[in-house]
Amino acid sequence: MSSGLLNVIDVAAYYKQQVGASVKTIKAVDGVDLFLYEKEILGIVGESGSGKSTLAHVILMNIKKPLEFIRGTVRIYTGNNFLNLNSMSIEELRARVWGKEIALIPQSAMNALMPTLKIKRIILDIVKSHQDKVNEEDVIEKATKRFRELGLPEKAIDMYPFELSGGMRQRTVIAVATLLNPRILIADEPSSALDVVSQRMVLKTFYDLFRKNIIKSMIFISHDIATVRQIATDMCVMYAGKIVERGPTDDLVKRPLHPYAEGLINSIPSVEPEIRKRKLRYIPGQPPDLSNPPTGCRFHPRCPYTMDICRTKEPPALEVERKHLVSCWLYARR
Repeated sequence: MSSGLLNVIDVAAYYKQQVGASVKTIKAVDGVDLFLYEKEILGIVGESGSGKSTLAHVILMNIKKPLEFIRGTVRIYTGNNFLNLNSMSIEELRARVWGKEIALIPQSAMNALMPTLKIKRIILDIVKSHQDKVNEEDVIEKATKRFRELGLPEKAIDMYPFELSGGMRQRTVIAVATLLNPRILIADEPSSALDVVSQRMVLKTFYDLFRKNIIKSMIFISHDIATVRQIATDMCVMYAGKIVERGPTDDLVKRPLHPYAEGLINSIPSVEPEIRKRKLRYIPGQPPDLSNPPTGCRFHPRCPYTMDICRTKEPPALEVERKHLVSCWLYARR
């Protein structure tokens, strides 16, 4: 697939933990290719431990021990040229990339706001971390405008985080994270701790970011396929540190190609006719130990269609249909 705003090429990042006299290596992200295009919302789904959140930090190159970047390329297109993030220092990333080109809304973001500081002080501290000279009045004026754009009350800027509801805090985090108009926004489980009404408001906030051209593209990470389907134009399915399938969201949900994607979608209760008629199923077995992953296809110990080649060789990613890619020997051997 052609280059886009974000190119992640053969990226691997492992957790290395000291266990007694030896080092345990957990291959959390292992050979991932991912491309993000302008005006695209890419959903990433998978079981807990599949590597989704680790991939988000790798894209930002926010690598902290025990995580180590092993190989690959992460680059973004800035409008004039490409920046290779994996060759930049933390200081360069903080000054040129984080918040400006890519912003992250981490898990439990609504609890990340310092409870003893008013929102406006938090905003000023964040902007000062990216810019040497800051006009505080201009920053607050810009923040007030952003709050209005996203349907947040202006008075929230003068409030403490604990004075806001959970949904309001999450939307405030989104407003603050996009204050510098990053091209790409990564949201990691942004609605998992919210009630249904608050989830809907948060999703609307993301739509407003696109409609008002505040951000260009977005990666939306969640274990909740139903939520991802509401917002994502395209979807990736991760399993055991790898992306096993990618395609337009509706195509992938209605006709998943990879056995794991099929099992994942069929294991989720849904009111939608095309999913209900398949009947609820489950995926047998357990996800593999990523300190000693299976050879070949990592899903083969749980797959009902396993062949000899699945146990020894990793399947290539093939475009089976337009924009619909899958890594599975069922299609590679055709």
